[in-house]
Amino acid sequence: MSDRLELTRLRDLTLREPPQPGRAAHLSAASGLVRVNDLLYVIADDEYQLGIFSATLNEPGTLLRLRDGLLPEAKAQRKVVKPDLEALLRVPADRNFPHGALLALGSGSRPSRMTGYLLTLDAAGRSVGLRAIDCTELYDAVSNALGVALNIEGAVLSGNRLRLLQRGNKHDRRSAIVDVDFVAQASLPMAITQRDPRVLTVRWFDLGDVDGIPLSFSDATALPDGCLLFTAIAEDTRDNYADGRCAGAAIGIVDLNHELVTLQKLSQPLKIEGVESVSPIATSSVAAIDLLLVTDADDPDIAASLYGARLRR
Repeated sequence: MSDRLELTRLRDLTLREPPQPGRAAHLSAASGLVRVNDLLYVIADDEYQLGIFSATLNEPGTLLRLRDGLLPEAKAQRKVVKPDLEALLRVPADRNFPHGALLALGSGSRPSRMTGYLLTLDAAGRSVGLRAIDCTELYDAVSNALGVALNIEGAVLSGNRLRLLQRGNKHDRRSAIVDVDFVAQASLPMAITQRDPRVLTVRWFDLGDVDGIPLSFSDATALPDGCLLFTAIAEDTRDNYADGRCAGAAIGIVDLNHELVTLQKLSQPLKIEGVESVSPIATSSVAAIDLLLVTDADDPDIAASLYGARLRR
């Protein structure tokens, strides 16, 4: 393990208007991040909206509604019904999506958390279409392959594979990367909702711990060379539902052979829940990778923050 990695705080994720009446005008539980051109798309695990921020200007963001309705104000009640969107990934351009798309996925930790949202993009990277996707078949296949309760925290597309990151906890400290066959379908929604999805591989990881609390996957992004860059947090909880104190965090890389090649703890115990590589070319020959990261404050009165970091390989 090398020296601890320092992060640079760039801004709070403030909004032009609150997600719903009575709430503060910010995202508080950022859980996934993708940059498209000069836009930052950020999902929050306790909202029905997605935040859109400028990647170059420090100004309040806007909201894009994913589904209708209002969530309860009380935290316990809100937790029961929230969509728990935890993974946000970029879908490459193809004949169905000439300018690509974004896919937001729920954690799968409850039946109400198995819905995904597909956002079609235009040439400027703006969202121009929205579709909800039932991910039950996919999550049932992944749950059966893992043999444990689901808590999907990150996802990436890599060739014909959808790679899903399962978070561990104090009861079962193992995290996992599950590769699902994503052979070309007529459209991406069909690939997600197909019957009997084929799980290709399951790779278990023990990422160490912070003061006895295991580090577990919290998000990931694909690098151009096929490696997977991930974030991990040490959250003091024993299951896939309850929240807990964050004792520490780390960033690492898994190579093409599913081997852990880099793991570096952060200098601060930030609950990092979203990561995006912003290096022009992030390959095994590059000495450092520049990153953007977002936090989950676990408190509706505290704004999530955007951080920058440089990970040396």
